[in-house]
Amino acid sequence: MLHHVSVGVHDVERAAKFYDPVLKALGYKRIMEFLPYALGYGETNPEFWIQLPHNQLEASVGNGVHVGFTARTKAQVNKFHTAALAQGGSNGGEPGPRPDYGPSYYGSFVYDLDGNKIEATLIMAPMPKKAVKAKAAKKPAKKAAPKKKSAKRKAKRKGKR
Repeated sequence: MLHHVSVGVHDVERAAKFYDPVLKALGYKRIMEFLPYALGYGETNPEFWIQLPHNQLEASVGNGVHVGFTARTKAQVNKFHTAALAQGGSNGGEPGPRPDYGPSYYGSFVYDLDGNKIEATLIMAPMPKKAVKAKAAKKPAKKAAPKKKSAKRKAKRKGKR
């Protein structure tokens, strides 16, 4: 649905020192630069922008606004949080399950250097019941030891030929 999201910052280069390692923790990188005005981050296209406000006034934070980034693993969520705090961000919610948001929701919240609230989100998909059954069915059955033919049997068979 969304093509991109932008947040206003006071100083793009200062904000880049925060966002470069924080978004790298989730597998995203700097894609476009329009320094000193804006930077775009993503995997292949710029989907998240940090920029000076277009009206050239001071950047302000929207009350209640936050941007959630997709994580692929719990480790990425944790690394995102650690990187943000190491770069001077402030804690908005430790990494962990968020049962109020759903049984499979794992995330963390931080505030960037300008007060923008950002989040790393992992939706842990439960394994479908069919997959669980199929996985159990793939377990190799214990093989019985091969029966050894007795010498008498072998002799009997030779005689019938």
